[in-house]
Amino acid sequence: MLLKIYKKLLNHFGYQNWWPVTSNNKTDEIIIGAILTQNTAWKNVEKVIKILKDKNLLNKKAMLKILQNELANLIKPVGYYNQKAKKLKAFFNYNGEITRENLLSIWGIGEETADSILLYAYEKPYFIVDAYTKRVMKHLGFDESSYKELQNLFHKNLPEDVEIYKEFHALFVELGKKYCRTKPVCDKCPLIEVCKCRE
Repeated sequence: MLLKIYKKLLNHFGYQNWWPVTSNNKTDEIIIGAILTQNTAWKNVEKVIKILKDKNLLNKKAMLKILQNELANLIKPVGYYNQKAKKLKAFFNYNGEITRENLLSIWGIGEETADSILLYAYEKPYFIVDAYTKRVMKHLGFDESSYKELQNLFHKNLPEDVEIYKEFHALFVELGKKYCRTKPVCDKCPLIEVCKCRE
């Protein structure tokens, strides 16, 4: 069923080719973006990524060097800027092995952020369960609702393939923005044939 959903979304939207990267420091930029995007729209993150890029701050060395209050002032457009500056500092001060368990032990890194970093920055097969995924899966009639339950569902029913995980997550975001909203736009939705949420 999940592969069928994936193929329908891919046929409708095409490849999304996430994560959009603007600098030569792909890993560091993705990590920064994953932390900045917490509780904010991606358009705000894009503004801040440009600011940081212009100041040559999209790398670990620069993140460690800049003062936390200076960083907070630069990232204001993403909201919660004091907390996010602290989170960025906490992450880049971490020098241990990159595992899911270790990432979750870093202050300010939750499951969605950890999995975004693992999947997009380190090419490790962890499916990301964000608000769009939860909403789509609920509308499709799946009973699983917690992060762990939904992630396990994807891990058990999809090939363990980083590229499929990346693309599927990006396609869910696109579906959530265009059709599967809080108030769904069902008539043009590519999943209308398999959805339980027709209005």
